[in-house]
Amino acid sequence: MSLKSKLEKIPGYNSLVKPLHFLQAVVAEAKNGWPAKKLRVIAVTGTNGKTTTSFMIWKMLNTAGYKTGLLTTVGWSENGKDLHEQVEHMTTERVEILAERMRKVREAKAEFLVLEITSHALSQFRALGVPIEVAVFTNITPEHLDYHKTFARYRAAKAKLFRKAKFGVLNADDENVEWFEKACGAGKYITYGINKGDFRAKDVEMNDSGVKYACCDIKNGDKSLEIKTQIPGEFNVYNSLAAVVVGKKLGLKDKEIEAGIRALEAVEGRMTRVKAGQDFEVIVDYAHQPDALQKVFDSVRSEKKRKIISVHGGAGRRDHGTRESRGEILGRESDIVIITEDDTRDEDPEEIAAMFVKGAERTGKKLGEDLFVELDREKAIRKAIGLANKGDLVLVLGKGHEKTILRGDGAVPFEDIKVARKVLEEND
Repeated sequence: MSLKSKLEKIPGYNSLVKPLHFLQAVVAEAKNGWPAKKLRVIAVTGTNGKTTTSFMIWKMLNTAGYKTGLLTTVGWSENGKDLHEQVEHMTTERVEILAERMRKVREAKAEFLVLEITSHALSQFRALGVPIEVAVFTNITPEHLDYHKTFARYRAAKAKLFRKAKFGVLNADDENVEWFEKACGAGKYITYGINKGDFRAKDVEMNDSGVKYACCDIKNGDKSLEIKTQIPGEFNVYNSLAAVVVGKKLGLKDKEIEAGIRALEAVEGRMTRVKAGQDFEVIVDYAHQPDALQKVFDSVRSEKKRKIISVHGGAGRRDHGTRESRGEILGRESDIVIITEDDTRDEDPEEIAAMFVKGAERTGKKLGEDLFVELDREKAIRKAIGLANKGDLVLVLGKGHEKTILRGDGAVPFEDIKVARKVLEEND
């Protein structure tokens, strides 16, 4: 039984949680001198796309000459240049660490801070005392229901950010956008999208090296911006659109916005191509819930038929209800599926894998033929690479940038990108 589960059995525990989180936040912020009050904070939330959108905004502001701090899942920076790795499995850090890092951003004399923020953080007051100038909504689909229990409560936690922000930048193509419009209030938001929105992407072109489109201001009929990214996938049309609109709201010139978006070469663990001279592709991505998985497959779909080999698994104590549906997506979209471990924690990895197998089998996949279970993640990656031929695609999904894997006996160093590269170099 996890520590959280044991604590929840203590009488009155739940009634104490919120006051304790609030008190921790006050103490941490006060200890560090309420550091965010001297920063212009852009906060990014949503189910998917938070990290890449945050990096795009950060790169855009720094390219335009504004010293900007960054706090994200992948890493953090106090000065707009040095990027420190994020080792722990946490997007918005514990409030003590978050306040300390914001202080370091302030001490580096940054003007802006780009903050990736989660529903957990918003529920636990980790952004207490952080004045939000612009809040960005990327999208929302069911996630973290092990914590929030219902989608409505998850959505309500996200909406808290927009009630405290001065202004919102919202994805108009998301079916839940109206909830965030209400949270912002009339006249306090701008929308973006491909099909709807105040700013829209037109004439979208996508290839393996990135996306290109014209960003049009629908309301004002302004001359469109020519946006190019170095990161592929339709989801990066949305991520970059959000960054563009933030740039417009902050008063950046069109050329500064265009140059800033174009300047970001990659985000670790987000559609990261691992190359070691092989004649097939290997991509590592953080996708770990149904909508994100489907978007990855959509982005790599090609008119040219190629075999897709996928490696994926489910984290213990997280989103049990999505495991079968993820298995079904893997089975439908892949030629070969290899189910493996993720952060199993104290849950039985065989039981987790069985739920994925059940979903994959619904698509016609058969164990031992085009569906395999290999619970050692390194062996699973080796198997996938060993099955790849010229022109094929290997997708290693779920952990992305993460530096450890959480097993029942604790955290063990493990990086998908490094393991994939090692295997490729050994096979060269």
